[in-house]
Amino acid sequence: MCGRFLLTTPLAAVRQLFGFPEMPNLTVRFNIAPGEPVAAMRLGEDLQRHFAWLQWGLVPSWSKEGRANDGAANDGKAGGARPMAPLINARAETVAEKPSFRAAFRSRRCVVFADGFYEWRQGGNRQPYHVRLLEGGPFAFAAIWEPAGVGSDANSNQGRARDTCALITTAANEVMATVHHRMPVILSKDDVGQWLDPASSPTALKALLWPLPGEALALTPVSKRVNAVRNDDAGLLEEERLPEAPSQMTLF
Repeated sequence: MCGRFLLTTPLAAVRQLFGFPEMPNLTVRFNIAPGEPVAAMRLGEDLQRHFAWLQWGLVPSWSKEGRANDGAANDGKAGGARPMAPLINARAETVAEKPSFRAAFRSRRCVVFADGFYEWRQGGNRQPYHVRLLEGGPFAFAAIWEPAGVGSDANSNQGRARDTCALITTAANEVMATVHHRMPVILSKDDVGQWLDPASSPTALKALLWPLPGEALALTPVSKRVNAVRNDDAGLLEEERLPEAPSQMTLF
C-alpha cells in the first residue's frame, strides 16, 4: 500500500510537465497523509486538463451515512455493512470489479502529483524508505475519484465537501520488493493522457497499471520521524539507517 508521500516541486515545474492552466497555492509538503487534501489533475467537462484539490481517502458516492457493504480501509474487500473507513488505495488487479471502485475506474480517473513517497520495510525494524525517481522531478500517481457525498469531509476552502480519491497500487518491482510487496502505480508523462481519456478502453487502462521498472527508482532509508504526521520538514529526507532487529535466539 501507499500511506505517505511528498510534493516539494515548485508549481511552475508541475504545470509545465502536466499542462493544467490553474495557478493553485501549492505549498511544499514532506509528509502528506491520508485524510488530507492532495494536488490532483482530471479532465473537466470541457475535456481539458484541470487542477483539483481532492481529499485522500475515497468514499463511494452511493455510500449512505458513511456505510458500505465492502468498505475495507485499503482495497474494498467485502466486510459487511459497517461504518466505512475512507479507501486510500485501490488494487490494480481488482479496481475494475470492486463495487467501491468500478464506477470511478470506468469514468472518474485522475492523477495525483508527487515527487516521492514513503514505504516501510516489512518485518524486522520497520525501516522507512524515501522512494523517488532516480532522475528526480515530479510524477503522477494513477488514481480514481468520487464526487463529494454523505460520507465526505466538508473541509474545503470553499466550505463545501471535497471530492475524494484513492491511489492505485500494484505488485512491487524487483527493487521495491526488497522493502514491500506493493507499490503505487506511477504513470509516465505519455501515459497520463491515455489514463485520463474517457475513450480509453478497460483493456488499455489495465495495461497501464504495472510497476515502474526498478532501475527508474532510488530508495533511501530515512528516520522513523516520518511515522508522525506532525513531522513535515526537509529533515525527513535525510538518510538514516536503523539498527537491524536482533535475531531471535533459541535454547537448542
